[in-house]
Amino acid sequence: MLNYKHLHYFYTVAKTGSIVKAAEKLHLTPQTLSGQISQFEDRLKVSLFRRAGRRLELTEMGRTAQSYAEEIFQIGNELEQVLRSPTDNQSTPFRVGIADVVPKTIAQKLLSPVLNLATPVKLICREDSLDHLLADLALHKLDMVLADKPLPSHIDIKGYSHPLLESEIAFMATADLAQTLKGEFPQCLNQAPLLIPSDESVLRSLLLRWLERHEIQPKFVGEFDDSALMRAFGETGAGIFPMLKASLDSQQALQLVTLGVTNEIKERYFAISVERKVTHPAVRAITEHAQESLRATF
Repeated sequence: MLNYKHLHYFYTVAKTGSIVKAAEKLHLTPQTLSGQISQFEDRLKVSLFRRAGRRLELTEMGRTAQSYAEEIFQIGNELEQVLRSPTDNQSTPFRVGIADVVPKTIAQKLLSPVLNLATPVKLICREDSLDHLLADLALHKLDMVLADKPLPSHIDIKGYSHPLLESEIAFMATADLAQTLKGEFPQCLNQAPLLIPSDESVLRSLLLRWLERHEIQPKFVGEFDDSALMRAFGETGAGIFPMLKASLDSQQALQLVTLGVTNEIKERYFAISVERKVTHPAVRAITEHAQESLRATF
């Protein structure tokens, strides 16, 4: 059985990168702590650290152990909070992975129903690449993943995709930039400065195919992983940028001009879970709210 005291010692050294600093935090002598770490490595039959000058660096197995240790101690802290809290104030953790291409405004709107559940829920959001998030979903480190595409067929993970939102795409620009454009939409985009999502986004490939069909050749002046950053550049007049038609209302204060909207490009968002039939109350709240009212109220 795993020695959790040794695991705690290892985790503290991993976080500080130093036996001396970790020993101070643990109120041990460096010699004692070093011996405990050696015992832990001998028991596991692996090397968790290697020397790098005066510091300790984690080996590949050490990084793996640190990741698990962090999860173990986080869950332990949550358990302690639950046991110490009055029953009526207990909240259930709901861990959501958000693919880094999903706009933060979209994520907030989609996830907001979980904060209004009758049973208190502690929303824990983690942003990462979709592949990493799906791996954590398979290990039950996450309850749900929010993505801009359904579960890829080539990934060997048992999971199910639940549609949440579908929206047409609008093209936005500042008023000054809009005045320099020639022709009607979409031909006004030809030779115009355009900001686009990065390769990780489904929208990028849809957008490029749409431009090709309409024989439009814009000047690509920037590409972005983060849609909020792309919009920030667009607001300065750096270029035209695409965004969800469904979220236009939230952009009225930005004094942007809508050049046009196309129904030939539609961006979709999905909740990916390990359940075919949704039973988790938080996931159910998200999917039901999306189906009933989100498209009409965004």
